[in-house]
Amino acid sequence: MSWCCYLLRCADDTLYCGITNNLEKRLAAHNDGTAAKYTRTRTPVELVFSEACAGRSAASKRELAIKRLTRDKKLALILAHATRTPHAGASVLP
Repeated sequence: MSWCCYLLRCADDTLYCGITNNLEKRLAAHNDGTAAKYTRTRTPVELVFSEACAGRSAASKRELAIKRLTRDKKLALILAHATRTPHAGASVLP
C-alpha cells in the first residue's frame, strides 16, 4: 500500500487535510459526501496538494504537521509544491 497526505480546497474556500492509501477513491468519496464529516457539506472539493509518504505512520505525522500550519503557510506549501510537480486537473492558486 502506498500512503499519501493530501490537501483539498472545499467549495467554501477552506482547506482540508487528510491521509489515504487510495487518493482517487478518497477524493471521489469526499465529493460524494461519504468521506469526512467536515467535507460532507462543503462539496465539491478539489485536490490541491498531495505528497507520498513511506507508510501510514509517516502520513499521519505529515498530516499533523500540515494541520498545525497557518492557512497562509498551507497556501505557500500548495504553491511551492505545484511549481515542482503540478497535478493534472488540480488548482494551484491560493
